[in-house]
Amino acid sequence: MAKTKITLAVTGLNNTDNPGPGVPVIRAAKESEELDVRVIGLVYENLEPGIYMEGLCDRIFQIPYPSSGSNELIERIEKIHQQEKIDVLIPNFDAELFSFMKNEQRLLDKGIHTFLPNLKQFQEREKEKLPEFGKKYDVKVPGSINLGSTNQISDMEDKFDYPVMIKGQFYDAYEASNKEQVKQAFYKISSKWGLPVIAQEFVKGIEVNVVALGDGKGNTIAAVPMRKQYITDKGKAWGGITLADEKMMELTRSIIQKTKWKGGMELEMIKTSKGEYYLIEINPRIPAWVYLAVGAGQNIPEALIKLALGQEVQPMTSYKIGKMFVRYSYDMIVDLEKFAAISMNKEI
Repeated sequence: MAKTKITLAVTGLNNTDNPGPGVPVIRAAKESEELDVRVIGLVYENLEPGIYMEGLCDRIFQIPYPSSGSNELIERIEKIHQQEKIDVLIPNFDAELFSFMKNEQRLLDKGIHTFLPNLKQFQEREKEKLPEFGKKYDVKVPGSINLGSTNQISDMEDKFDYPVMIKGQFYDAYEASNKEQVKQAFYKISSKWGLPVIAQEFVKGIEVNVVALGDGKGNTIAAVPMRKQYITDKGKAWGGITLADEKMMELTRSIIQKTKWKGGMELEMIKTSKGEYYLIEINPRIPAWVYLAVGAGQNIPEALIKLALGQEVQPMTSYKIGKMFVRYSYDMIVDLEKFAAISMNKEI
């Protein structure tokens, strides 16, 4: 059977100690047996490793940060589209999703398909709104308080015992065992991601995660649970293993069914010694460890591309248990010309 030719644009090629999902998304798409994928890499920085990886992207373009304004970002995408005729765009960073969701129709009118949550779905799972999300959808979540200044730390201390988790709106999380550590984390996070900073009750247990894909109608198209086996100082999984955990899968299917989630997602949970599950975060996009799901038998990026193009996708219900991933760093030797080209021309 002839493969369908498509041009796929992907962000998040920063494959560092805090990796973006772009590289595994591209690897998964290229392994599709039904799609012949030409890849356009969209980068924010000229040192994102995905730029320099041989055979990964057919073209690379630098794009402006979402903080420069949605319009500037979307105009740049439209310009690239004029040259490259993008069929599907997969954004992989929380901070850029708002711009792409807001301009979904504008992009579609030009022929660029996305498959993203709507604004309501995106906003109600934000970290500072997680307690309300838990109540609405009958999910256990840790208590939390939104800190607008360090003066509110005493309110937090009235509510929670130490340690507590201090989190940014988009990224970063630090465990704090006293007031001084809370202050340090507050300043570090607020200077980078703005306010509020979220103080979350610490739940003791094992962190478990699920990568999943919802079709926007309440159906779970794919879901693979894993346990992190090795975690970096940034809290990122550097190794993980797929689990047989029906309770986690039920919880995932329930959340997707009740929210009618559209697109990729990652559920981060803590499983207590009593076997209770606390939802600590919902990331509204494919996570960086998605390639483990592909290795376990569920090619989630391929399914997302098909859904974006309006194709029928059957739910994937099985996966291999006990599959592991181990991440590693690798020195690439590249010519200065490539770095100079992306720095000066904003494209390669």
